[in-house]
Formats: sequence, structure tokens, C-alpha cells
Amino acid sequence: MLKKPYAVIILMAVFWGVQVYADGHKVAIASAHPLATTAGFEILDKGGNVFDAAVAVSAALAVVEPAGSGLGGGGYWLLHREKDGVETLIDGREKAPLAAYKDMYLDKEGRVIAKLSLDGALAAAIPGMPAGLVHLSEKYGQLPLAESLAPAIRYAQTGFAIGKRYLKLLKFRSGLIKQYPTTAGIFLNNGKLPKPYSILRQPDLALTLTQLAESGRDGFYSGAIAEKLVNGVKKAGGIWTKEDLESYQIVEREPVRGQYNGIKITSAAPSSSGGIVLIEALNILSGYNLQKTDDITRKHLITEAMRRAYHDRSLYLGDADFIDIPVKRLLSEDYAAGLRSSIRPDKALPSNMLSGEIQQQPEGTNTTHFSIIDDEGNRVAATLSINFPFGSGFVAAGTGVLLNDEMDDFASLPGAMNGYGLVGGVANAIAPEKRMLSSMTPTFLENDSSVAVLGTPGGSRIISMVLLAALDFAQGNGPDSWVRVPRFHHQFIPDVIEYEKDAMTNSEIMGLAAMGHQLKAARYRYGDMQAVLWHKTTQSLAAASDKRGEGRAVVGH
Repeated sequence: MLKKPYAVIILMAVFWGVQVYADGHKVAIASAHPLATTAGFEILDKGGNVFDAAVAVSAALAVVEPAGSGLGGGGYWLLHREKDGVETLIDGREKAPLAAYKDMYLDKEGRVIAKLSLDGALAAAIPGMPAGLVHLSEKYGQLPLAESLAPAIRYAQTGFAIGKRYLKLLKFRSGLIKQYPTTAGIFLNNGKLPKPYSILRQPDLALTLTQLAESGRDGFYSGAIAEKLVNGVKKAGGIWTKEDLESYQIVEREPVRGQYNGIKITSAAPSSSGGIVLIEALNILSGYNLQKTDDITRKHLITEAMRRAYHDRSLYLGDADFIDIPVKRLLSEDYAAGLRSSIRPDKALPSNMLSGEIQQQPEGTNTTHFSIIDDEGNRVAATLSINFPFGSGFVAAGTGVLLNDEMDDFASLPGAMNGYGLVGGVANAIAPEKRMLSSMTPTFLENDSSVAVLGTPGGSRIISMVLLAALDFAQGNGPDSWVRVPRFHHQFIPDVIEYEKDAMTNSEIMGLAAMGHQLKAARYRYGDMQAVLWHKTTQSLAAASDKRGEGRAVVGH
């Protein structure tokens, strides 16, 4: 529900211009939206810990950044509790409905039906975000769930001013949103794009959040809200059932771990590919002294490491509850040494010369991330998503919940490619109750002097962005530098280096091309990294929010 921007100045003064500080320990929060960062500090100020703050930030992002995440999506929360060393990954990735099957997006001739896994109710998997919020609050937080959800409920009820980035993404998906009157009634203004800084109110979403606050997971996965979701999805051609919602469960997983030049790496485990691909690439690069190589050779070596790590992603990775993944081998430094032996320092290896049958499967880019750490070392890195901007475009009437289109992250057919061209194999085929493979890479980096917490949205490019930031951390730089690093990316297929404008000099482009690389400039700057740092010795904190987005990083006392 959009209103004219009459309250913009008041809202910006109240929410964007005031820092809220926690009692006791210093805390740093970096998130993709100022209101979400503010929500985290509000909860800290009420006596919550960093895990309560993570609930507040997650829920706030679900309201104020609906293009990237929401109650209709899922994600991963990577946690570290300093007092007892507990470290875990909360896997809140969405699951395929019980009625899902391998060929559900193919026609009678076995060809992919365009956009069927992207647009509308049939594209929606069973959400994990609400269950993740409840689990995080009840097991790791100090405050009642209702307390931590209060800022998000308030933002949904009273509204907030939408920005230019929001409008850009809304315009991109406006054609789809117009097809669904309930969705259009929330995000459009009589079928048209709203004006910048208009006030977006979401009263139905506020009621759904209130039900979650009052009844926990039952407030979403059973009862009136669940009934509205299932009925709405079925009427719109989807396949959800009450059993799908009632049977959804969060999974806590052991994070994947590695080390690079004295840096301990802790990252997301499958159903995310992020941690394994990141560590495998760093293991390959550990055999080189990148600081002593010239810029062209350095970018070449990083690209070749990306190529091999993403190739293994396509062959081996999927939902670990459904398939056996050779995790130990993929994380082995000896295995990386074997991959490194195939790299020539002066010549690119074409991707088609790497072995194995693969499937081409992309991944949406409009996700979100936030990072939190306090001066004791308690920390959260969380990457959340509904896949493509505004997900499936479908909202079940009376819920305010924008549903994901994460079914598109499964491998629908060998050789099929959508907009982003990420590859996937039979390990990531559709199956009932299976979690689709992700590239989300919430990560901790730790050396003798400091701890970094970071992550970013960006679909298949998430892992390469975190990789470049990790290499920058290894050079001794801080969060302001990590989020500014010029970005380039290679994901095995397509066999091309994609680079941001100004990320490559003309001489680098020519030098890499002479080695046999294909290069392509990205149409826009990508990613929205949120990063924080704790200096162990001084107990000081630092935080940075990527200027490519509209987020906010704050260190509070």
C-alpha cells in the first residue's frame, strides 16, 4: 500500500539520521538498509544479544527490502558464540514441495518451459525464513521473539520511504507484478510505478509478522496464515499443501572450514555451495605468492582457481541430505595441489577441456546480507534471499508474504540456461523436500589479530566477491577496502571473465586476452557487501557497507 511522500522528511530524520547504541558491549552492524541496521541496535538497546539483533535485522530486511528477502524466502545464518565456542550454520534454505518432481518445468517434448520456474506460484518453494527467525530467537537469543520482531512489525504498519534502488528493481519486475492484483496492490500505485520516497505500508505483512511473534512457527506454518498461503498458491496454479508447511524444519549444520596463509576460514556448508567453492579456490591459490605477481598474472591465476572450483560445484554439489558430497576431498589441500598443477601461468585453460558432464543452471542475483559482531567476538553472518527481484511476484491474499522463486535454482534439464548461466548437475536435480543448491556465502575470517564477518548478495557471483574480499583481508586491509574491491568473476560456464567497469585496465584486458581469456564488461556494478571487523587486541570494531547499495554500517557503544 503506497502513499504519497508526505512523511519522507520525518521518517528519514527518525530512522536514518539517529544512531541507536546498545548498553554494555560495543557492537558493529552492517546491513543492506539503514532501517534494518537501526532495528538491530534497537533490540541491543533493550538488552538483546547479537543473535536477537540478527532476528531483528533479518525481519526488518524482509519488510524494507522486499526485492531481496522476506518471510516467503529463506537463507543461512552463520553463528559464533564466544563464551563456549559454539559455531553453527542455521540452514533455512527453502525446500521443494512434496508434489515436486524432476521434470515439472519441461514440456511434452522435454524442453524447458520459459519462466515457469521463475514466475508465479509454481516457482515457489516452501519458505524457511520464518522458521529460521523462530529457531534463532528461541535457541540463541535472550529476548522474546515478539520483542525482536517489533521493529519489523512497526515498519510494516507505519511504512517507510522507498529509495531509487528499490524502484529500479521494481521496474525490472513490474510486468510480472501487474499480473497479480494482490501484489500490485501492495507495490504499485494504481498499476504504475510509485514515485521516489513514496511511503510503502504493508498491513497484511504486519499481521503475519504479529502472528509469528505471538505463536512462533505455528503462526506461519499452521493455522490461518498457512491456510491462506496454501489456498492462494493452489488457486494460482501452485502445488503447496498444508503438509508441506507443517513438515518444514530448520537444519543446523557444521560449517565448512579451511585455512589460507594463516587465516582460518569458516563458511556455509551444503545446501550452499559457497563455503566449499570459496575454500577450494583459496586452497588452489595458496600455492602462489599473489602479492609478488604482476596484476595480469594475479588476475589470471585467480580466474583459473575460480574456473576449477566452480567446475567442481557443477559436478558434485547439492543438498547433503539427499546426496553424498565428497566434502573431505574438495576441501583437501592435496586435491587443490592437483588442480593447481593443471594451471599454466601464461595461458588460460578452456572450460570445455575440464572433464565431467554438467548441466547449466543459473541463480538469481537479488539477495541480501548483513554482518554483526561485538567486542567479545560473538558474531553472525547472514545471507537471505527470495531469488530474483521480488521473487515469484506472487502474494497470497491476506498474508502480505511475497513468495520466492527458488525452484529455479534447481537443475531443470541438462544444457538448459537461463539469465545467469550457472551450471548444475544431477546432484541438484528437483526432488520432493529437497533444498536447492545455493551460492550464498556468509563467512568468518580469522587470524591472530582480528576476526572478519562478511558476505554479499549477487547470485553465482557471491562466491567470487567473497573470494576477492578474503584475498584483500589477507593483505591486511579492513572492511572499507573489502567492500570497495573492483570485482571480476569466472564461473566455469560461460567461459568468460565478467568484470565491473574500471575493475580492469586496458593493459590487463589485453594481457588476459593474449593468454586466451574471453572478457566481458558487466552492464552495471554488482554486489552489496556488508562487512564488520573485530580487532582482538584492542577490542575495537570497524564496519563498512558497500556503496553499490544503500545500506548502513554502524559501530555502537
